Amino acid sequence: MSITTLSVRIGEPDIECRYPVIIGADRVIGLAFRWHRNWNALLSDGTEKDLGRPATGQKGIDMAVAWLTEEYAAGRIGAIALDMVRAEAPQPLDGEVPLLHPRMAGTEGKPASLRNIQGAKTALAGLAEHHWKPVLHGFPGSDNPWFLECLLCGWSGVRYWSHLRGRNGEPPRIYRHDGGCIGEDKIRELIPAYQA
Repeated sequence: MSITTLSVRIGEPDIECRYPVIIGADRVIGLAFRWHRNWNALLSDGTEKDLGRPATGQKGIDMAVAWLTEEYAAGRIGAIALDMVRAEAPQPLDGEVPLLHPRMAGTEGKPASLRNIQGAKTALAGLAEHHWKPVLHGFPGSDNPWFLECLLCGWSGVRYWSHLRGRNGEPPRIYRHDGGCIGEDKIRELIPAYQA
């Protein structure tokens, strides 16, 4: 099979920002996602491949799509139905989430680092102060996608702690998400950090 004959497209991401790479009408050859700057591919057998960082000027998603396409064309990976991928996609939890994202919670029997635990506590306190609630998993790190619910209006979607924590002692931008939330005046009224 030649790469040039494959019809490949990138599907809509799930709530963890994992993009299905689709061959033909509805066959998925893997999920492409970014974690701590590196791009990764999650294969249909559940294994992951760390693809590293893209070259300067190259988009990481394009690098991941190219790698998955080459692997599929060479017969080293298979494809599964898009409906199956969607059915197995993560769903928001009902109730409290753990302190840390599973990738941050320690590996191979090692406990989570003190730095990650402290960062998670700081982030969760900041989310509470600004009326956000994590609904899928705990703290994923500052620059990884985090599926949150806005407790002011009920909107939910992906945000990044690095965008929500503010800079240089200042509160974060008052803009919360697409759709405008409840309006800047009401936000200022409800969140003490904007009243100073």
